[in-house]
Amino acid sequence: MAGLLQVLLLLAALAVCWKPLGDHMARVYTTPKHSRFEKAVYRAVRVDPDAEQRWPVYAAGVVGFSFVSIVLLYLLQRLQPLLPWNFGRTVNPSVAFNTAISFVTNTNWQSYVPETTMGHFVQMAGLTVQNFVSAAVGMAVAIALIRGFIRSKTDRLGNFWVDLVRGSVRILLPIAFVFAIVLTALGVVMSLKSGVAVTNPDGSHGTIALAPAASQEAIKELGTNGGGIFNANSAHPFENPNAWSNLIEIFLLLVIPVSLTRTFGVMVGNKKQGGVLLGVMGVLWGGMLAVIWWAEAHPNGPLAKLAGAAMEGKEVRFGIPGSALFADSTTGTSTGAVNAMHDSFSGLGGGGAILNMLFGEMTPGGAGTGIYSILVMAIIAMFLAGLMVGRTPEYLGKKLGKREVTCASIAILAMPLLVLLGTGAALLLPGTGAALNNPGAHGFSEVLYAYTSASNNNGSAFAGLTVTNGWFQSTLGLCMLFGRLVPILAVLCLAGSLASQRKVPETVGTLPTTGPLFATMLTGTILLVAALTFVPALALGPITEALA
Repeated sequence: MAGLLQVLLLLAALAVCWKPLGDHMARVYTTPKHSRFEKAVYRAVRVDPDAEQRWPVYAAGVVGFSFVSIVLLYLLQRLQPLLPWNFGRTVNPSVAFNTAISFVTNTNWQSYVPETTMGHFVQMAGLTVQNFVSAAVGMAVAIALIRGFIRSKTDRLGNFWVDLVRGSVRILLPIAFVFAIVLTALGVVMSLKSGVAVTNPDGSHGTIALAPAASQEAIKELGTNGGGIFNANSAHPFENPNAWSNLIEIFLLLVIPVSLTRTFGVMVGNKKQGGVLLGVMGVLWGGMLAVIWWAEAHPNGPLAKLAGAAMEGKEVRFGIPGSALFADSTTGTSTGAVNAMHDSFSGLGGGGAILNMLFGEMTPGGAGTGIYSILVMAIIAMFLAGLMVGRTPEYLGKKLGKREVTCASIAILAMPLLVLLGTGAALLLPGTGAALNNPGAHGFSEVLYAYTSASNNNGSAFAGLTVTNGWFQSTLGLCMLFGRLVPILAVLCLAGSLASQRKVPETVGTLPTTGPLFATMLTGTILLVAALTFVPALALGPITEALA
C-alpha cells in the first residue's frame, strides 16, 4: 500500500504540473520577446535572435555547439590539477574523452568514481553546465520538429541559439534552483569540502566524501541527465536521503517529458493530440512498472525467495516499490540515475529495464527526446496505416512521402544498429571477455545493457561489467555520440521537409489521431518495432536468465 501511495502521489503531482508547465513552455518557445539577459547573451556571441534558420543551419548549430562543448569539457578535465578545488585529483585521457561525450550527449555514463576523480570545480563549471545545455538542446530539437508540423510553405524552423538559451534560462534554471533548495532542506549535502575525517568503529581512520550535491542533483534529474556526484548515485544517502527526496527526484525526471506533450498540443492548436501521446507514454510506463515491480517482489532463486523479495542491491529506505518506481522512470526517460543496483535485479526485472530503453526513449523519454521520438514513431504508424488502406498517409495535415518516411526510419534505426553491432563486437572480440564479472546469460545482459544505455543516451549500467579498458571507453563513447546526433539530424531534416509543405485539409478519409484507435495503433507500432528488433537479443540474456 505504501508503494501504491507513492505512485498515486507521483501521478497527482505530474497531473497538477502538466497544464501550467506545458503552457509555460509553449509560451517560452513562441513569444517574440527577448529578456535583457538574453539580449546580452546574443550580443556576446554575435547572434541575431530574430533571424530564423533553415534546417541545415539549425542542425549545424546543434552539431557545432556539441563539438565545441566536447572539446571544452575534455580540456577542463585534463586541466583539473590547475583548477580550484581539485583536491589533487586527475583525469586520464580515455576517461576525459568518454566523459566529455557522455555529458554533452545527455547520457552521463560514468566510467569513473566521481568522489575520487572529479574535483568540485569541474563538477560545477563543466558537468553541471552540460546538464543544463544538453537538456536544452534536446528540447530545442523537439520544438523545431513541432514547428515543422505547424508551419506551411517555409524553410525556416526557428533559431537554435534562441531555443537553447530560452530552454536553459526560462525553464531549466528556475525549476532546478527551487528544487536544489528543497533537496537541501530534505538533507541532500551541499558542501565545497572534499570530505570529513572519521574514526571507524574498529578504530581505523577514514574520510567520508562531501560535494555540492544538491545543485547537481536537481538538474541531473530535471534535465534527464543522470550522472551522480557520488559513485552510488541516487542510492547514496547524501544524494537521496529519504523517501520524500526519492519521490521528488522521480517527479523531477518525469515532469518535463510529460509536460512537453501538453506543449505539443498547445503549439499545434489541438490539445487532444498531446493527450493521446501522453496516454501512450503512460500505458507503456505503467506496464513496465508493473513488470519490474512484480519481478522484484516475486523473484526466482532460493535465496531471494527465502528473503521474500529480491532485496540485494537495494536501499532498505526505499524498498522494492521505491526501487522499481525509480528504475522504471529512469530507464523510461533516458536519465540513467539509479537508486538501486540494476545489476542485482532479477532476470525479468533487469530485462524490463533494458526493454524500457529499447523502446527508444519515449516512455516518456528524455527532455525533448521523448516527444520527438514518439512523433517519429507516430509517423511510422501513420505510414503503416496508409499502406493498409491504400492511401497516402497524413499526420497533422502533412503528407508523409518518401523523404519524411526515410528520415523517420533513419531516426528509429540508428539506435538498434549501434546496440546490436556494439554488443556483438564486444562479445566476439578476443580480450573483451575479461571485462565480464559474470558468465552466461547475465554476462550477456551486462554487455547488452551497456550498449543499450549508451546508444539511448541513458547512462545507467549493469555495473558488474568493467568498462575501463580502451575498447569499451571508445566504443561506448562513439555509441553515445552517434546515438545522439544521428536521430537529431534525421529529426531536423524531417522537420524541414514538413515545414516546406502546404497543410492538407482533413477529409472523410483522414484517419483521426485524437482517439483510442490511433493510440492503440501507435502503441502497437512501438511494441512491434521493439519486438522484431530486439527479442532475439533479449532471449539470449534476460529472458534466459528469468526462465532459469
